[in-house]
Amino acid sequence: MNQPSFPHADSRAVVATVYREESRRVLATLIRLLGDFDLAEDALQEAFAAALTHWPRDGVPRNPRAWLVSTGRFKAIDALRRRTRHDASVAHLVTQLEASAAAPGGDEDWPDDRLRLVFTCCHPALAPEAQVALTLREVCGLTTEAIARAFLTGAPTVAQRIVRAKAKIRDARIPYEVPAHDALPGRLEAMLRVVYLVFNEGYSASSGATLTRADLSAEAIRLGRLLAELQPGAEAFGLLALMLFQESRRTTRTGPDGSLVLLADQDRTRWNRALIAEAEQWVERAFGTGEVGAYALQAAIAGEHARAAEASATDWARIVGLYDLLLQASPSPVVELNRAVAVAMHIGPAAGLVLVDALLARGELADYQFAHSTRADLCRRLGRTDEARAAYERALALTQQEPERRFLEQRLEETK
Repeated sequence: MNQPSFPHADSRAVVATVYREESRRVLATLIRLLGDFDLAEDALQEAFAAALTHWPRDGVPRNPRAWLVSTGRFKAIDALRRRTRHDASVAHLVTQLEASAAAPGGDEDWPDDRLRLVFTCCHPALAPEAQVALTLREVCGLTTEAIARAFLTGAPTVAQRIVRAKAKIRDARIPYEVPAHDALPGRLEAMLRVVYLVFNEGYSASSGATLTRADLSAEAIRLGRLLAELQPGAEAFGLLALMLFQESRRTTRTGPDGSLVLLADQDRTRWNRALIAEAEQWVERAFGTGEVGAYALQAAIAGEHARAAEASATDWARIVGLYDLLLQASPSPVVELNRAVAVAMHIGPAAGLVLVDALLARGELADYQFAHSTRADLCRRLGRTDEARAAYERALALTQQEPERRFLEQRLEETK
C-alpha cells in the first residue's frame, strides 16, 4: 500500500474532500471492475467507511483514489464470498473478480472510466428519460430529489427510472465500454443532451445554497472535449463552445456574499478571455461544417454576449435572429421565453411582455420559475408594480435555490 503523505490529524478532513472531489471517479472505476451498479455503490461506501477508520490511524495514502478503488473491490469480493454460502451461482463471479484483482495494473484508474460509464448510461436500449436520470445520479452524484426538481417531476418517479435502468443494463448485459466508432453517431444525441444537462446543473444548480457547482461544470466540459474528439461534428463542437462561453462568466455571476449578479451587471473585465477565445474557435469549426444545429446556435448567442464590451453594446437584433433559427432547429417553450427576453431588449419591454403572456397562457411554463421572474421584470420596467409583485411572488414560491431566493426577495422589497 502507498506510504502516507498527510498528517493523521488532517486525515478526516481529507476523506471528506476526497469524497466530494473523487467519489464519482472511484465509482466509475468500480463499476468497470465489478460489472454491477449496486455492488459498486455498496463497495464505494464500504471503501470510504474503511478510509475513515484507517487513514486517521495509518495516514492518508499518496494515491487516495487508487487506495479506495482497491479497498472497494476487495470489500465487494468479501461480500460476494459471504453470499456464496447461500447462492452457489455467485461463486463464478467471485473467481472472476479475484483473478482480475490479481492481474497486473488491475487497480489503475482508467481516465476513460467516466466516459465509459456515460455511454453505458446513455445506451439506446434505455428510455431517454432513464438515460438522463441514471447519468445524473451515477456519473454526477446528484440526489434523486435534485434530479426530480430539475425535471419538474416526483422523486419516486426518478427513483423508479433509475432502478429500472440498472435492471435493464444488468439483464440485457449492456457492455461497459466506449462503443465502436461506427456506432457512435447513433449514441451521440443522447450523450450531448446528458452532458448539456450536467453542465446546466453545474452552471445554475437546481437547488441549494450556492448558484453554481464548479465540479459538475468542469466534468461536463471534460466530457464535451472527449466527445468532440471521438465524434467531430457541428453539435459536439457547438456544445463545447457553449459550455466554454458560459463557464467564462462563472466567477462573475455571484457577488462576494454569494448573491446573484445579472448578466448586465457583471464585471466583464473578469470574464475568462482564454475560454472565450477557445469557444470562438469551436463555434467557427461548428459553423464551418455547414450542418449547424441547436447547440451551435446557442453557442453563437452566447458568443454575442461575450463579444460585447459592455451590456449596452450587445447586438440584440442579431440575437433575436439567432433565436429565430434556434426555434426552427429545436422548438421549445423555454427557447420562446429566451427569445421574448431578447425581443424585450431589442424593441422594448412591452413587446416582450406580449410574448411572455402568450406563453404563460398556453400553460406549458406555469410552474417554470424563470417565466414568472421574466414577466415580473418586464412589468417592473413598465411601471406595472402590482403585476410585478405578483409575478415575483410566484417565482419565489417556485425557486429552490438560495441565491435566487434572496434576489427575488430583494426585487419584491424594491417594488413596494
